[in-house]
Amino acid sequence: MNINITGHHIEVTPAIHDYVVNKLDRVIRHFDHVTSVHVILSVAKLRQKAEVTLHVKGRDIFVEQAHEDLYAAIDQLMDKLDRQVVRHKDRLQDHHHESPKRASPGAV
Repeated sequence: MNINITGHHIEVTPAIHDYVVNKLDRVIRHFDHVTSVHVILSVAKLRQKAEVTLHVKGRDIFVEQAHEDLYAAIDQLMDKLDRQVVRHKDRLQDHHHESPKRASPGAV
């Protein structure tokens, strides 16, 4: 799995890099079919913005979050991403059950 973390008008320090990777571990624990992750951290007029594109089998999941504090933006971003990954995982699983009439073709 590739993790790409870039900064736009901000330097990605090792502390920020480690913080993002640790938060991503929680998301990846829920769904193991992640092929790559691209995180963009940016600053614009005192608004810290974090966005992530998660490439999973069959879909790309994009989430963005802005906050005055970069670490708070990353926390909120990972919460949103976690919810979307869990929802995507639930959609992949087949929750539909066959009705009893269709289960046995010759039965009454």
